[in-house]
Amino acid sequence: MAERRRITAPIAAERGAQLTHQLLAFSRKQHLAPTPLDLNRLVSKASDLLFRTIGSTVRIETVLTDGLWPALVDHTQIELVLLNLAINARDAMPAGGRLTIRTANVSRSDAPPDLRPGDYVLISVADSGEGMTEELLSKAVEPFFTTKEIGKGSGLGLSMVHGVATQSGGGLRIDSSVGRGTTVNVYLPRSRRPSATARERDTPLATVHKGRPFLSSTTIQACEESR
Repeated sequence: MAERRRITAPIAAERGAQLTHQLLAFSRKQHLAPTPLDLNRLVSKASDLLFRTIGSTVRIETVLTDGLWPALVDHTQIELVLLNLAINARDAMPAGGRLTIRTANVSRSDAPPDLRPGDYVLISVADSGEGMTEELLSKAVEPFFTTKEIGKGSGLGLSMVHGVATQSGGGLRIDSSVGRGTTVNVYLPRSRRPSATARERDTPLATVHKGRPFLSSTTIQACEESR
């Protein structure tokens, strides 16, 4: 019994710390350290972690915009945002499916009207799952709301994402319909300063995973008027 407690105590402590971070993010009181960040680089570097977390039943695709603006965000929190969204997408596809991560530049004229005027950088995660009804969609970012079984979710995933996005000066939009999957769009403020990796153009954007045919990557050209 003592040995079991010794093993499970660190796990419980880690889960407690994660829950605290999620609660702070939801309440918008968590300290953020925003710096210019290349979201394309972030997605590419996270591909190995996502592969191990999501499993082999889900095909992961990335569509990364070339010439993407740097975002002014907290690097660690955006990594957690991406991981939370990927896990939610996986759970929405119990029989497997396709998960698509996209990045894009969003000029002030194309940004959602509820956001403050300005340019944004978009990162979105879409799944080919069963989608949500309008009733579920209206509750999606409420704290502790979850459609998962007891013990399989805290109900703070989307709340945490919403909290980080709004505290960063951006916003969240969820598009979903029954039978057509769900797309979560996270709008993050554009940084006018280049990211730390902006000069590392000789390194490929996409990580190559040999023997993993379900992972693919595409780079698309940004429209000239959005640059």
